[in-house]
Amino acid sequence: MSNSLAHDTMDSLSTSSAPTAPVSRVGLVIDALRVRIDSRALGKGAKLPSVRRLAEQLEVSKSTVVEAYDRLVAEGVVEARRGSGFYVAAPSSPLVLAKAPSLDPAVDLLTIVRNALEARPDVLQPASGWLPESWLPATGVERAVRAVARGGGRAKLHYDSPRGFEPLRRLIAARFADRGARVDPAQIVLTDSTTQALDLAARFLLSPGDCVVVDDPRYFNLVQLFGVHRAKIVGAPFTREGPDVGALEAIFAEHRPRLYIMISGPHNPTGASLSPTVAHRVLMLAERHGVTIEDDIYADFETAPSPRLATLDGFNRVIQVGGFSKTVTAALRVAYLVARPDWSEAIVDMKLATTLGNSAFAAATMHHFLLEGGFRRHLDALRPRLAEAIARVSRQLRAQGATPWVEPQGGLFLWAELPGGLDATEVARLGQEDGVVFAPGRSFSSSPKWRSYMRFNVAVSADPRVFAALERAMEKAAKSGSIE
Repeated sequence: MSNSLAHDTMDSLSTSSAPTAPVSRVGLVIDALRVRIDSRALGKGAKLPSVRRLAEQLEVSKSTVVEAYDRLVAEGVVEARRGSGFYVAAPSSPLVLAKAPSLDPAVDLLTIVRNALEARPDVLQPASGWLPESWLPATGVERAVRAVARGGGRAKLHYDSPRGFEPLRRLIAARFADRGARVDPAQIVLTDSTTQALDLAARFLLSPGDCVVVDDPRYFNLVQLFGVHRAKIVGAPFTREGPDVGALEAIFAEHRPRLYIMISGPHNPTGASLSPTVAHRVLMLAERHGVTIEDDIYADFETAPSPRLATLDGFNRVIQVGGFSKTVTAALRVAYLVARPDWSEAIVDMKLATTLGNSAFAAATMHHFLLEGGFRRHLDALRPRLAEAIARVSRQLRAQGATPWVEPQGGLFLWAELPGGLDATEVARLGQEDGVVFAPGRSFSSSPKWRSYMRFNVAVSADPRVFAALERAMEKAAKSGSIE
């Protein structure tokens, strides 16, 4: 627990770049301790690190830690036990997902997502994680909505069946068969989003304090989601071919995680694809150490399918989630979870207990859209359009001195290093002042390795105004000395 606390505390101490009033190091330590308590990572009665140990880990003086603890004791948040140490005294507060007060809003992806969902027409959103509306198959979706609305059946007015609309589950199973995976439709559980699917899997598999391993850099919401379940989150280094298998093996041996979460297909945020060799080695590790959840939300963006752990595993120890919000529409909220039969049965019970059911109307509409061939035609047009956008954005970034980490084989994202060691967080903050929302590397990782990186949504970043704003922000950051 103390190692995790030290890591989070150091991260909060090192990410204060917002133009706020100065905060003392004692105050920053107090803020970081409060965040751990408010997020329930440290519950009532949890022992805190000793003064000497925390001071060494944070590279601050012992007097700084003593003063921080003394203030928290005076406030009744921490209890000092003679001869034993310091313990959390306050009962758990309502769960708060917000970061420490010192965190720059340009880094906090919850803030970035809130801004993106506001959909203000005067703000450009290269930080967003979805396709622009003009890239989505609106006409086909509208036809499907009208067809289901005119038709008979229960989908318009009633709850869906426990597993979800059976014709859509059969169609999803047929798509798996096309990829070489045998899936019984009964193994498929429909949900209203991939986030809900991940949440159901977490409810089924996790207990508070269990370890969950995620890629580093990672999709930001994984940390938030599994934090809600009071899991211990450990990052595993990610390479251009997938996870660093040697590092992953060491992490599995040390932390004995309950889950490893990976994004198959084009990775978010890096755009990299999993190599067959790495996929096989990761699966062998997962079989020895625990369960893997595979997020396959970006699969349909690939021109050539990369390996899938669930397919290699036969859905024995791998749960796969996927959906249609990225490729078709987020408004219908249709996703799915696939697991071995006994697990899927238990997950259905979790679904009924927490949400009662998914949207039957949305599932029936998606089924109609897929069945009529609109999806295939849409993907056939979308993939080359995205490939062109990747090439165009990559060229423009290189022209401005930035370096893409990989040249993605598909998907939405380019992960690029800004020139001259520029602090991407400061560039993002300056971009916001110019009406453009960027996604800096610090939003996806606390590692210094990624702090000059940004994630670009290529479908949005092709707008020349994005690069004009990026150029202005980089020039201002360079003049201000914001270099890592």
